[in-house]
Amino acid sequence: MNKDSLLPFLALEIFAKAKQLEAQGQKIYHLEVGEPGGSPAPRVIEAVKKALPNPQTYTHAKGNIDLRESLCDFYALHHGVKIDANNIVITMGSSSGFLLAFLGAFETGSSIALTRPGYPAYLNILNGLGFKPVEIALRAENQWRLSASDIEIAYKKEPFDGLLFASPANPTGASIPRDEFKKIIKTCKKLGVQLISDEIYTGLDYSQKPLTALEFDSQTIVVNSFSKYFCLTGYRIGWLILPDKFLRKIEMLQQNMFISAPSLSQTAAIIALEEIDYYQNQKQQYQNNRDILTNGLIDLGFEGVKPADGAFYCYVDASKFTNNSFEFCQNMLASIGVGATPGADFDRVNGDEYVRFSFAGKKEDIEQALKKMTGFLPRP
Repeated sequence: MNKDSLLPFLALEIFAKAKQLEAQGQKIYHLEVGEPGGSPAPRVIEAVKKALPNPQTYTHAKGNIDLRESLCDFYALHHGVKIDANNIVITMGSSSGFLLAFLGAFETGSSIALTRPGYPAYLNILNGLGFKPVEIALRAENQWRLSASDIEIAYKKEPFDGLLFASPANPTGASIPRDEFKKIIKTCKKLGVQLISDEIYTGLDYSQKPLTALEFDSQTIVVNSFSKYFCLTGYRIGWLILPDKFLRKIEMLQQNMFISAPSLSQTAAIIALEEIDYYQNQKQQYQNNRDILTNGLIDLGFEGVKPADGAFYCYVDASKFTNNSFEFCQNMLASIGVGATPGADFDRVNGDEYVRFSFAGKKEDIEQALKKMTGFLPRP
């Protein structure tokens, strides 16, 4: 596949087909998208119901000040980091956050490094906006974790202006250990590379205490979202935390491109931040699902299967079964109703031999999907 072209988001292509089959009456087991199986906290739902009859107006372009101050309290409590509410911009999910960050922090045509495998929207957004992606290939033998040495080697080969990475990561579930995170930030500062830290899976960490790049460097751009940990995917609400030097430009871009994030979603987000105990219970369910799916995929014969450090994905070597991951996932969906995402979505070079399975959904669906796959996959 051409890494320089704008391509479909294959996870959503599979998801759309799955919904079509569901509408026709077929039972589908959704392991293809990172859609939390749990509901928002009950208090969140009640707050939204209460707010519905009231007129919903534009907020400040940066977002409701109550929400931004609540985020300041959240970072102080959970990360020991002091943030000024003025440096937070509430966004329409992390997707608009990426747009604002790229356009606000870099000149058009700048080179921005990102990891491979990685979230497919990164490449597609950069290509669509006229930036130059520089991919840093990660390795299964290093548990798919980015390292400071990876960055230095890539920069020496082809210099870049910015670096975007996620920890925990999609599709691999890899988390960068705290000491290596510090080294990455130190390396970026030495090279003069602006760091963008995608933290939308922060909180869904199973191998270490959740961390933010802001614990080490206040000049990092942080992109985050209420979609994953807080189960608010359809509310399309997220946030940016920005250094002073980018703040005014990004505020103006927000004014002109989006005006403001949805006010009703901001109401939901304020309450979500108060319901950490509820979401920690949800996280435990994901971890239980992870163990079921990991063991099941090993039994089925997939290779390179290890418990994810975080997020809610298993990224596995399916070369025993296919050398065309998109075709494999299409056939599996059509034949047995199990949705999975082709590795080609995340890696346009080597992804045809990989598949990503999500364990964000319900335990029962994961167990049934594994049973269905037992009859679908060729056995020795």
